[in-house]
Amino acid sequence: MAYKRTEQYDEKITGELIRSYRDAIGLLGEDPDREGLLKTPERVAKAMQYLTQGYQLDAHAILNSAKFHEDVSEMIVVKDIELYSMCEHHMLPFFGKAHVAYIPNGWITGLSKVARVVDVYARRLQVQERLTIQIKDAIKETLNPLGVAVVIEAQHLCMMMRGVQKQNSVTTTSAFDGEFHKNSTRSEFLKLISSQLS
Repeated sequence: MAYKRTEQYDEKITGELIRSYRDAIGLLGEDPDREGLLKTPERVAKAMQYLTQGYQLDAHAILNSAKFHEDVSEMIVVKDIELYSMCEHHMLPFFGKAHVAYIPNGWITGLSKVARVVDVYARRLQVQERLTIQIKDAIKETLNPLGVAVVIEAQHLCMMMRGVQKQNSVTTTSAFDGEFHKNSTRSEFLKLISSQLS
């Protein structure tokens, strides 16, 4: 029985991207008809649609799909969420971890939904600064918590492979709202995300 992939792509968009990437390969000095490159434009066209699928997703709908009333008012932290995104300036990847916390105000959401919200905004052409704020705002607007905190630590290939070429640099961004503007609450969150469970 032959292997059959079931990924779905928009045929019109895929076709136009294939033509564009084929042209780009030629402009870079390669032969798009060389055996190793024959299917590359199609692969890249599909890969880019996958890597930017966040444009088709709704973070608020994801959070609402598992929204539960709960009388909890303690901090909920989901840390070390793997993150892969594309720098909008050079269209090169950046990757790292997101740490997200909120203090419920009558409503909680499924833990996996927090990670999905990260993906919704990461799977777009992005800058890390905006990504951090978008995650915070989606949780704030949907759950109306007492506070939200987001910290992202990422490495950017646009800094590592080109330009300044600093392979060990890590960029950290943060966004806080509500109770997390208080030093004590923010300090508790930062301590929690930096601790290792024994």
